[in-house]
Amino acid sequence: MKIASFNINGIKARLPALTDWLEEAKPDVAILQEIKSVDEGFPREHFENLGYSVETHGQKSFNGVALLSKYPLEDVVRGLPGDETDEQARYIEATVVGDTAVRICGLYLPNGNPVPGPKYDYKLAWMERLRSRAKELLLQEEPFFMAGDFNIIPQAEDAARPEDWTEDALYRLDSRDAYRRIVNLGLTDAFRARNPAPEQYTFWDFQRGSWQRNDGIRIDHFLLSPQCADLLVDCQIDKEVRGREKPSDHVPIWVELAA
Repeated sequence: MKIASFNINGIKARLPALTDWLEEAKPDVAILQEIKSVDEGFPREHFENLGYSVETHGQKSFNGVALLSKYPLEDVVRGLPGDETDEQARYIEATVVGDTAVRICGLYLPNGNPVPGPKYDYKLAWMERLRSRAKELLLQEEPFFMAGDFNIIPQAEDAARPEDWTEDALYRLDSRDAYRRIVNLGLTDAFRARNPAPEQYTFWDFQRGSWQRNDGIRIDHFLLSPQCADLLVDCQIDKEVRGREKPSDHVPIWVELAA
């Protein structure tokens, strides 16, 4: 089973580019972030015609996540547990039923800038809620993973110029510590498990010729439970997508599971 994550930066703006990539890469499941659309505005029929079932958790003009799956999706949950007052559409969960059932947690973690301030406080609180959810799922001892745009640069080798990010919410020590507390529950960074070399990124800013200079960062991740890590075959980044017409500032990252 091939499962991909892709921050598309607007479903309306990226529909042709996303469609081309889906038809080329042929993921069985695609986890999308920043759809920037309410549920009823999402082009559901378009993806159904490509063979995907669709689940969304949308929001007007901002955020929004979605799941596209060629396999059945069951027990869909919209919104990260732990704060009933949180109105931002950043999280969706479902079980994908292949040869092995795998729980998918698709997320768009808050950016957190500017620092300090309420956006950064929200980011750290959101990450603690994510950690709590991971602990709950780990107790079930079944395959699951958390995937999406984490807005976290885990280590220095995950940025072309880490010194420029020291005080940014994506790389501040508090942010990275919160990320490590999640990983240290027993989750596996799928990409690093298969690709230890530096200079491998998933995001290049639209400004300052970042793509042309390969001035990127790795902020899109797959974190696998022990049972899911046992199923891991491969994990790669489709870097070339960033050089195409009207690209997102992110590129897809995908895992292949023996599931």
